[in-house]
Amino acid sequence: MLVVAGALLGEDGRWLMHRRPFDKHHGGLWEFPGGKVEVSEIPVKALIRELHEELGIEIEAADCEPFCFAENSPENGNPHIVILLYILRRWSGSPQALEGGELGWFTPAETDSLAKPPLDEVLTARLFAPGAEG
Repeated sequence: MLVVAGALLGEDGRWLMHRRPFDKHHGGLWEFPGGKVEVSEIPVKALIRELHEELGIEIEAADCEPFCFAENSPENGNPHIVILLYILRRWSGSPQALEGGELGWFTPAETDSLAKPPLDEVLTARLFAPGAEG
């Protein structure tokens, strides 16, 4: 399964994270917003669609900076998942949690204390590693 996620960087240097609704898989955990790439989509178009649906923001393909990816090792019947992370420094609108959960803006250090799904742990470690482009 191919998934896209957006790391939105605010003007104050904090990053947007979404807390999943408690009644969903990984409920209560913090993640970068995004979602599944549909069969007929390319990843960047899926990211534009997902962030509009989830956050109510508009983004341009040119503002989606591919950064890194993370993937799991499928076991115990779990699907193989690959998450492509894009950095976003520009968008139109004010992000809102339109599909439930909550949003928060965090410094890289603050994200360390957030409970996250395993693949988002990998993504934040790569994004906030010393010398990373984020």
